[in-house]
Amino acid sequence: MISPIISNFDKIGQIAITVDDLPRAKAFYQDTLGMKFLFDAGQLAFFKCGDIRLMLSTPEKSEPRGGTILYYKVGDIHATHATLKQRGVEFLQDPHLIAKMPDHDLWMAFLRDTEGNTIGIMCEVPSHLH
Repeated sequence: MISPIISNFDKIGQIAITVDDLPRAKAFYQDTLGMKFLFDAGQLAFFKCGDIRLMLSTPEKSEPRGGTILYYKVGDIHATHATLKQRGVEFLQDPHLIAKMPDHDLWMAFLRDTEGNTIGIMCEVPSHLH
């Protein structure tokens, strides 16, 4: 039996949707659907959807439009990253700071599953811990 990771993949924290026109998509989700807008970060727009955050973004040059990424919340992104690397997982991006929020820093890392799907892991580190 595989030993558990410090933080299990049992809670989705964010879903990312790639869009062609970010201002148009942002207006649709905010004004038409009535979702609560949270914040912008560069070419990203974030909305509240219950306990899950929805992120709209334009695709990177290497990504097809229309992709969806699930982001799993973990308690310690560095420990989770180290454990998964020991298990042979290759990361597309190692843990890195995405945004400094008023009460926490948002960290993310990205990997691919065996079918080529991108998976994100995210960690919200309270500001008082640094």
